[in-house]
Amino acid sequence: MERLLLRMCCWLLSLTLCAISRGAKAGANTGDLQAASTPVETLPRFQVEPENSYIVKNNPIKLRCKAMPAMQIFFKCNGDWVHQDEHMLEEDVDENTGLNVREVLINVSRQQVEDFHGPEDYWCLCVAWSELGTTKSRKATVRIAYLRKNFEQDPQAKEVPLEGKIILHCRPPEGVPAAKVEWLKNEVPIDPRSDPNVYTTVEHSLIIEQAQLTDAGNYTCVASNVVARRRTTAATLTVFVNGAWSTWTEWSPCSVHCGRGWEKRTRTCTSPAPLNGGSFCEGTSVQKNVCSSLCPVDGGWEPWSGWSACSSDCEHQRVRACVAPEPRYGGQPCDGVGQEAENCTEGLCVQNQPPLQEVQPQSIETNSDVALYSGLGAAVIAVAMLVVGITLYRRSQSEYGVDVIDSSALTGGFQSFNFKTVRQGNSLLLNPSLQQDLTVSRTYSGPICFQEPMGKELMNQSPLFDSLPGIKVKVQSSLMVSLGVADGVEYQGRVSSRTYPRNSRVADKMHHPRSNASSSQHLPAALSRAGDRTSGIFGCLGGCLVGPTKGVRLMVPLGSIPEGNSWEMYITVNHGETSLLPEGGEILLSPEVTCGPPGLSLSTPVALTVPHCAMVCPEHWSIKLKRQVLTGKWEEVMSLEDETTSCYCLMDLHSCHILLEQLGTYALVGEALTGCAEKRLKLAVFGQLSCSSLEYDLRVYCVDDIPSTLQEVMTEERNQGGHLLAEPGTIHFKANSYGLQISLLDMPQFLWRVKPLTLFQQEIAFSQIWSRSQQPLPCAFRVERFNSATTQLSCKICIRQLKGDELFFQINTSILEGEREVVLLCAQVASGVAGIAGPKPFKIPYSIRQKICSTFDIPSATGKDWRLLAQKLHIDRNLSYFAIKNSPASTILDIWEAQHQHDRDLDSLASALEEIGRIQAPNSMTLDGDGDEADYNYGG
Repeated sequence: MERLLLRMCCWLLSLTLCAISRGAKAGANTGDLQAASTPVETLPRFQVEPENSYIVKNNPIKLRCKAMPAMQIFFKCNGDWVHQDEHMLEEDVDENTGLNVREVLINVSRQQVEDFHGPEDYWCLCVAWSELGTTKSRKATVRIAYLRKNFEQDPQAKEVPLEGKIILHCRPPEGVPAAKVEWLKNEVPIDPRSDPNVYTTVEHSLIIEQAQLTDAGNYTCVASNVVARRRTTAATLTVFVNGAWSTWTEWSPCSVHCGRGWEKRTRTCTSPAPLNGGSFCEGTSVQKNVCSSLCPVDGGWEPWSGWSACSSDCEHQRVRACVAPEPRYGGQPCDGVGQEAENCTEGLCVQNQPPLQEVQPQSIETNSDVALYSGLGAAVIAVAMLVVGITLYRRSQSEYGVDVIDSSALTGGFQSFNFKTVRQGNSLLLNPSLQQDLTVSRTYSGPICFQEPMGKELMNQSPLFDSLPGIKVKVQSSLMVSLGVADGVEYQGRVSSRTYPRNSRVADKMHHPRSNASSSQHLPAALSRAGDRTSGIFGCLGGCLVGPTKGVRLMVPLGSIPEGNSWEMYITVNHGETSLLPEGGEILLSPEVTCGPPGLSLSTPVALTVPHCAMVCPEHWSIKLKRQVLTGKWEEVMSLEDETTSCYCLMDLHSCHILLEQLGTYALVGEALTGCAEKRLKLAVFGQLSCSSLEYDLRVYCVDDIPSTLQEVMTEERNQGGHLLAEPGTIHFKANSYGLQISLLDMPQFLWRVKPLTLFQQEIAFSQIWSRSQQPLPCAFRVERFNSATTQLSCKICIRQLKGDELFFQINTSILEGEREVVLLCAQVASGVAGIAGPKPFKIPYSIRQKICSTFDIPSATGKDWRLLAQKLHIDRNLSYFAIKNSPASTILDIWEAQHQHDRDLDSLASALEEIGRIQAPNSMTLDGDGDEADYNYGG
């Protein structure tokens, strides 16, 4: 080693002298050196670096490295230089660059690796020198390869029914490098890529989703690495078929032709027949039934009747009927005739001569005329009476000049009255039994409340109607800044004395709206089952009412409540058992939300926002909106795929925004059209705050990804002393009929064990999760520590759906320290408390809103009107709903406001107006205000 170091020092000294000499020459003759074709020296670059290697048995391994340009190259192993005699060196010159290329090779034996006792594996790297310095290669580890003989878990023989699920477990033996596992069926390798019904897990288990008869055979697990190849004993898989009955044959004919007998039908146990030890069909193969085949009855004549009086033709007749008995059940009819006629004067009668006492024809005609005239007179009198009655009825109805609809029975005292123009001299008619006349309701286009003095006062007091800053801006992203002046608006709502006529019996109640509105007798039946409720007083200025749970809110646009009226409106979310029973394959996608009071007369629709858990895709989902009627039953309001004018639904990722003209109880239901339909599930893991015994429970909850459901779980756990062990996660659950598998992994075997020992994995059926028949769905693991001194628990919980999504929770908790998690739980529960936002969530100032509406409400034959605005705001579905509104643009802005309540972002509106300005001819629009004018290019 000393000789090697001495040689290296000499070599470095020579390099230094050479460099000095070259530098001197370069200074003396710079031009000549530039003209020469000398190779450019650089730091060494490795073309071949040593790689990780494994020593098999006693065979040494070779490590190679190659560098250019390199004047020297050596190996360094475990921090020590390898002796020069152990290097095999090759030198060469690159033909293209003329640089020196050196390649070195060393051998590493098994003995060298075994004798090394360092903190890490045996390693080597390569160091190369050039005139400019040194370069090191990457480290290459050298390990002794081995593979144990015994598998940690062998596959076991199984018997499964046809189309049953098969899981064959295999844990390979320990080895370096880690063994690769493959499966053999009857000594033929299994390729999971060729059969979608078969796949392997990361734990090397073989899973067959639906067993077929062809899957029966001997299965072997094979593990191999560079050292050896191990295989388990073959596990025999038997796929048996349970017998099933074929369909019944038709009933046989009755055993007798006449009277009481038997009929039978049969079936066989051949659909399919039992196979490979499958069970035989249960039940009987023959069914008998009593049959009574009635005997035929032949018909018989009754006796002849007496002869009739002699006629003018000198004949008399007699008859008989075939009723003694009648022919029945296929019996023969009577033979012969049923009528006889013969001369009754024994030939003395002379025909075609009048009898001795002939009746005068004049008397017959007289009698006929009397009857005719009597009938005509009675008919004329009846028609006259009918005309008089109709005339009197119409006159009595026309005396009433006004209709007042009293619907307080439906609204519990919250419904206002609708009046027609009163004819002079007539009194008011209060008739609660009359049907509501939709043609007499007043229609408000825009917030008309600003015409009255109270509205003007509010306009002067509120910054919502202040003029914009004195700058001229185009409708670009700067519009967002200019519109933001209305961000902090506050209103002073009042209860006007003109809400009802002075003589109305409801007017007195409105002077104290809070006390009356909160009375339980005015609430719908659903509130008696639900818990949380928020309410607020709203007038013509509108506002936004935030629900008791996150994601639920009701936005009341400006002018939606008629001027002079004030109502206490409320939102309730049903946390109890749902009364909605989905039909067919439908499932509930949102909570049941009640907004009221029902029957309230609105000038413009209000926007109700409810959360949902569906991954919305029209190809995979059919989603419907349903409403609860007064009888408690549910009716379909609309399907999101259909065009309708009853209401409007706008779906985004987590919420559905609904424009309603009728308040009540609503919910979203959906039906999966394909197996790719997905809904979001929220999963959370809870544990105990303290543990006095050796046992500890881990509880996993699976709920729909709706804020109210998770809030219920966290409240219940808090009441029971539980705490959250990890941040809740979300999984996308497919409608592919596979449930959830919940596995407990990486449990410390010497500190904890699972009770019972085999229960490391649990499953929740698909039907329980998809249909939401039980909420929430808990899954519990009970673990036990071996010693009470163990206070730390660290493990993983894996939740996965076969052929679907999966989620991992890393659990690290201390049994004695649960303070931090308690604070987190309380904070999350408290965050769900709702508040009333008031009328200030409107982000678009009133003056700008009026300009937009006046611009886009004007119809255009080319469609460059409110339809273009809806298209640019991505609200262009079901345009027939907006077409029937007095101000389509105002309704479009209402649903846009509801959609963007959570982010308060005006960029999308500004971008839409900017794009419309480029499409249409520019048209400058000036906003009136106290300051300078602002130019907004909305387009004409």
